[in-house]
Amino acid sequence: MTWETVIGLEVHVQLNTHSKIFSGSATTFGAEPNTQASLIDLGMPGVLPVLNEEAVNHAVRFGLGINAEIGRHSVFARKNYFYPDLPKGYQISQMELPIVGKGFIDITQEDGSVKRVGITRAHLEEDAGKSLHEDFSGMTGIDLNRAGTPLLEIVSEPDLRSAKEAVAYVKAVHALIRYLNISDGNMAEGSMRCDCNVSVRRVGEPLGTRAEIKNVNSFKFVEKAINYEVQRQIDVIEDGGRVVQETRLYDANKNETRSMRSKEEANDYRYFPDPDLLPVVIDDETLAAIRATLPELPDAKRQRFETELSLSTYDASVLVASRDLADYFEAAVAAAGGPANAKPVANWVTGDLLASLNRNEQDITESPVTPEQLGGLVLRILDNTISGKIAKQVFQALLNGEGSSADDIIERQGLKQETDTGAIEAVINQVITDNAAQVEQYRAADESKQAKLFGFFVGQAMKASRGKANPAIVNELLKAKLSGS
Repeated sequence: MTWETVIGLEVHVQLNTHSKIFSGSATTFGAEPNTQASLIDLGMPGVLPVLNEEAVNHAVRFGLGINAEIGRHSVFARKNYFYPDLPKGYQISQMELPIVGKGFIDITQEDGSVKRVGITRAHLEEDAGKSLHEDFSGMTGIDLNRAGTPLLEIVSEPDLRSAKEAVAYVKAVHALIRYLNISDGNMAEGSMRCDCNVSVRRVGEPLGTRAEIKNVNSFKFVEKAINYEVQRQIDVIEDGGRVVQETRLYDANKNETRSMRSKEEANDYRYFPDPDLLPVVIDDETLAAIRATLPELPDAKRQRFETELSLSTYDASVLVASRDLADYFEAAVAAAGGPANAKPVANWVTGDLLASLNRNEQDITESPVTPEQLGGLVLRILDNTISGKIAKQVFQALLNGEGSSADDIIERQGLKQETDTGAIEAVINQVITDNAAQVEQYRAADESKQAKLFGFFVGQAMKASRGKANPAIVNELLKAKLSGS
């Protein structure tokens, strides 16, 4: 029988508040170890946590963004467990009454279809500190700067059926939190981390035993870790073994998961309501005020790009993958003359521009070419000032900072397209004179061979004009000359 993969994800998002969830300590990334941990973060006797209102607002924004039930009455609890980097011996989290209830996120699959992934809940909690191993021989260092940083833990339903679907889901969450401006989503810095709950079963059978892969911190590793774990579990079962419920770690260097500890059940954590924190109550006025701050979200923007700008689902999905990219694209469309020219702008953004940025490991916010410059370049192609080939040359010059605009580069480098019929005819006459043998072959050939030879003549004419001749005029004049008319 065929194996089926069942995946549920727990995505941990650090919220971009200026202070921690229960104290006034700073949350700046990269500070000297143990310089941003207050007595409250350490849980010293006599201190009292005070809830950060902005963390609550961020969580509600997320809940509204996924069409979720908002917990009008949510409660913080103490989750008791013992790690070296958990200074209080417990974590303040939420259990029975989370701030965000059931919602959903739609993901676009490889074939262009849309799949709805259920979200069970999203709850607020504090982050732990960080154990450091690299700089200590035979010892572990503890940095408590991260302890108390506000986290939103987003728990999906087990609706995902492949590693690629899981990656699409994580990317959708990443895009949403950045659109909502509740987190920078920087996975390399730990602002967003993912626990992958993976099990396998034969189609039609009950759910299998799951293993949790802890703290995966890149889209690529999510895919690799899940694929490895799926095959590992299948091999265990087919060899007559039994998959055990446990927490595993993904080793990127070896591309494998390895056992970390047996998986605790919820009752092992001994949850109980935190006696120092009152319940959180969200009233209608607060909810309405937060809802009013929501931007246009990725799904709505994608639909608008498709309907108003006539883009394909694929192009629209690429362009809304980040808020910065979508903003860049819309600014470039405006500079290129508006919605009527959106498709050629989209082609340049999703093609040459993103390819260049990827090669140089740059984000769209670091683009050497501004949206106004790209829009100006598209205008010069559409009005036949330059050909598509010359446009590549102008684009490279913009990347290199060789001019302030496409017009500037075209003027200074003499790249304006030649549209004078007489001048182009003179070039074609010379090409025909210089290639008399090929002309005879062309006139004696059948249609299929003529098509190949015609491309040769076009290439020679464009070369002779240094790429400046208008291709449409070249084609028209060449056909006439080669037919003997």
